[in-house]
Amino acid sequence: MQYTHLGRSGLRVSRLALGTMNFGDVTDETESFRIMDAALEAGINMFDTADVYGGPQSPDMEQGYGLSEEIIGRWLAQGGGRRGQIVLATKVYQPMGPGPNDKYLSAYKIRKAAEDSLRRLRTDHIDLYQMHHVDRSTPWEEIWQAMEQLVREGKVTYIGSSNFAGWQIATAQNAATARNVMGLVSEQSLYNLTARTIELEVIPALRHYGLGLFPWSPLGGGLLGGVLKKIEAGRRTSPQMRQTIDRYRPRLEAYEALCAETGEQPADVALAWLLHNPVLTAAIIGPRTTEQLAQNLRAPDVTLSPDTLRKLDEIWPGPGGEAPEAYAW
Repeated sequence: MQYTHLGRSGLRVSRLALGTMNFGDVTDETESFRIMDAALEAGINMFDTADVYGGPQSPDMEQGYGLSEEIIGRWLAQGGGRRGQIVLATKVYQPMGPGPNDKYLSAYKIRKAAEDSLRRLRTDHIDLYQMHHVDRSTPWEEIWQAMEQLVREGKVTYIGSSNFAGWQIATAQNAATARNVMGLVSEQSLYNLTARTIELEVIPALRHYGLGLFPWSPLGGGLLGGVLKKIEAGRRTSPQMRQTIDRYRPRLEAYEALCAETGEQPADVALAWLLHNPVLTAAIIGPRTTEQLAQNLRAPDVTLSPDTLRKLDEIWPGPGGEAPEAYAW
């Protein structure tokens, strides 16, 4: 496994991060334990979860909240040095109950959510605490004060964001600088060959402020994992996925043909394309089984030629570069 720094920090993390959104929902606890054991054995040291993971993410839900964290906590409780071998990341923002203060990023919610996550994870600290979304109604002075308190208490080490726009990253960092604190070290965003909007302003902001990028949905919900070939082999898909496949079919045919020319699996090509970006820290993979995990492990070792990268841009064109040059002279 290859490792790199988490943004501008001194912390080193694996180029693949284990996403655990499926734990407790799609993947049962026994298989989740196997996946984490296999990931650790393969050298993956970045484990990513969220307080809301474990079931349908709905404010009306009474079951499933925190189940992913609880599964990870029970895995860590087995001992064997597990906690000391991983960089543990979770998130705060989403509704965790029906109350008016059970969501978003007030200092009240951040404090309570962190304590609840620590209890479920059975640990005394969170290595990377990420804001799952921007809270437009809470001032940054309040957010940073709450985060700084967690850092002072040793309950959190680094702070990250997720689903932030470029200007929101800038606003957060400027507020942190005014308080003489490090601020954000990373951002999680939707990014893959089919979804390249963040190339306009988010990626330039990350590069400017020294933040690492964690793309979520790196395979486009399975679209970039060789979906056409899998359907030919008898794989069943949802009506929504079939509509998406029909929309992208010419591109998917060209993409899978190009992958065949390179001799690499489509999923490995999609992940390798992401890993070519110098801003990117690690791609978040969310295997439902140990077999799926094993299939993704080759990606960091795949090198794509300049010609292949050019052809991928032709098949899956981005927004044209960075703003404003992408749309203005």
